[in-house]
Amino acid sequence: MQDRQRVGGVAALVEAATIVVGIGLFATMLSDYATGDPTPGESVEFLVDNEAALYIWQLITLIVFSIVLVPLTLALHERLKAGSPALTQTATAFGLIWAGLLLAGGMIANIAVGTVADLAATDAGQAEAVWSSLDSVQNGLTGGIEIAGSIWIILVSWAALRSGTLPRSLNYLGLVSGAAGLVTVVPPLEEVGLIFGLGLIVWFVWLGVVMLRTDPQPTRTD
Repeated sequence: MQDRQRVGGVAALVEAATIVVGIGLFATMLSDYATGDPTPGESVEFLVDNEAALYIWQLITLIVFSIVLVPLTLALHERLKAGSPALTQTATAFGLIWAGLLLAGGMIANIAVGTVADLAATDAGQAEAVWSSLDSVQNGLTGGIEIAGSIWIILVSWAALRSGTLPRSLNYLGLVSGAAGLVTVVPPLEEVGLIFGLGLIVWFVWLGVVMLRTDPQPTRTD
């Protein structure tokens, strides 16, 4: 139990690090793509010029994040299940679903980068069409709408509030961040997703420290 909690704590800190690195890359090396609303042609041109940077960014923010999310989800399940079994079971399901969506989206995104870069050299129109299609699929899987991740964080925070196994302030932060992510289902409010991302950094770091330093001590049940 303690070993799994330590693994979960390290995983939470790694999750925070992937978000920080991802935001850093997006704001620097990929800033030209991050700002404005590029056309398919501009997107393909940028992809060709920054293929390696995009590959690394997607590898870190999607594939690494999704892989590390699995042991974190299982560690939280172990920590919360005694105090709030029903909520914890549902939360774990959503955590694993989120990991699967991100992993699938990350693999699609990185394959798309190579495929579109190769096509751009011979058929620019086809490269734009392929990029537009795959970008929509990848965006739908990985965060255009933050449903799975938001529900996971909300349920984990709710279960922890009921069981008393995590600090109450941490749980309230999780509820607020999760709610901000759910708001992205409304197109005009997609920018609120930034609150979700920034809140996750603090939530993951705080969660990681708690899991590394304390053992679960459930006080309530469903």
